[in-house]
Amino acid sequence: MILSRGGLPIEAPVRAWRQVGSLWALDDLIAAADYLLSGARPLATSEQLREEIEVMGDVRRGILRRALVEVRSGVRSPRETRLRLALTRAGLPEPEINWVLCDDGGRPVAELDLAYPRWGVCPEYDGRVHETDRRQFAKDADRWDSIREQGWEHVRILNVHMRNGAWRAVERVRGALIRAGWHEGA
Repeated sequence: MILSRGGLPIEAPVRAWRQVGSLWALDDLIAAADYLLSGARPLATSEQLREEIEVMGDVRRGILRRALVEVRSGVRSPRETRLRLALTRAGLPEPEINWVLCDDGGRPVAELDLAYPRWGVCPEYDGRVHETDRRQFAKDADRWDSIREQGWEHVRILNVHMRNGAWRAVERVRGALIRAGWHEGA
């Protein structure tokens, strides 16, 4: 189905996702599908993505089906997707997405991009806006303090931690989980 915006034809999001499956890497397809399923007004459902594959077929030895296994709704950025994938592929538990941390009175303190509620650990990817926008940085710093005041360990992940296979990001989160009582195989 072709849509039109401002008189220009554009492909429907679900069909476009399938079409780029012949070109894009697995993690890019996962990040794109995460985007399609997320936000206040998602552009697609996981059922629509599955149906598109069933009706039109998969490509490149089933890469779209493999992508759907790791797709999660609620993710707000491709960097969060990449962090989540790096963590789970390294054998760490799957984090909750957009988990709301509340204080003892039940009042929301912060919505955590990725969270391990059982261990009180929240890894979060901080993009460039956090470095260049002073107001956003100040707001974030207060938020980080609020998270720590609830007894949580906030693990701030920067782009530098994601280089070379994200091993530094994984080790930072693994260390926080171990300090909180997690162990391999838990």
